[in-house]
Amino acid sequence: MHSVITALLAALKTFFHPRMLALVLWPMLLAMALWVGAAFIFWGSWMDGLTGLVQQTGLEQWLAQGFLAVATHYLIATVLVLLLLPAIYVTALMITAIFSMPAMVGHVAGKCYPELVRKQGGTVAGSVLNALLAVAVYCLGWIVTLPLWLFSPFALVLPIVLMAYLNQRLFRYDALAEHASREEIDQVVERASVKLYLLGAAAGLLQFVPLLNFIAPVYVALAFIHLCLDELQQLRSQPAGSVGS
Repeated sequence: MHSVITALLAALKTFFHPRMLALVLWPMLLAMALWVGAAFIFWGSWMDGLTGLVQQTGLEQWLAQGFLAVATHYLIATVLVLLLLPAIYVTALMITAIFSMPAMVGHVAGKCYPELVRKQGGTVAGSVLNALLAVAVYCLGWIVTLPLWLFSPFALVLPIVLMAYLNQRLFRYDALAEHASREEIDQVVERASVKLYLLGAAAGLLQFVPLLNFIAPVYVALAFIHLCLDELQQLRSQPAGSVGS
C-alpha cells in the first residue's frame, strides 16, 4: 500500500509540470466530442434500441400505466445519458494510454529515473491491442454484472472493481513499454499485481468526482508510470538469481 500512496503523491507532483498540464484537457474534450457527435447522429436509434429492450422485459406493462407511460421516454433518455458518461471517461482513458503515454513516460523517466536503461520491449501495435483488449473485457464485465447493480451493495462495489481492472490493464503496458524488455514487463506485472489493482481502484474513484474526472486520465497515467518504473528499477536492482523468486 505504501508504494501505491507514493505513486499517487509522485504523480501529483509531476502533474503540475507545464508539459503535463498541456496534456490534461484534450483527451477528455476529444472523447466528449466523439460521443456527443455519435449521440447527435445515432440518438434515435439508441432510443429505439433501449425502448425495445424495455418492451422485452416485465417492465413493459408496469411502465405503460398512468404517469409512467408519459415519463418512460424521459427515463430512457436519462439512462442513455448515464451510459454516455462512463463511455466518455473510458474513451478518454484509452486516448491517454495510446497517444499521451510516450510523452508522459519520457518526462517522468527523465526527471525521476534517469539511469533506467531503455530496453523497448513494447510496441505501438502492442499498445493499441492492449488498450482494445482492456476496454473489451471492461465492457463485457460491465454487461455481465449489470443485473447485480440492482442490489445497492454491488452497485457501489462493482464500478470500482471494474475500473480497477481497466486502469491497471490499460496503463501498465504503456508505462513499461519503453524501458522494460518483454520478460521484464511480465515479471513486473506478476510481482506488482496487487499494487496495480490497488492503484487502479484508488484512481477509479476519481471518475465519480465532478471536475476532477476531467483531469483524472492524465493523473492516473502518471501514477501508473511512477509505480511501474519504480517496480522495474527494484526488479533490476535484485541479484540475478533472486529475480522471480
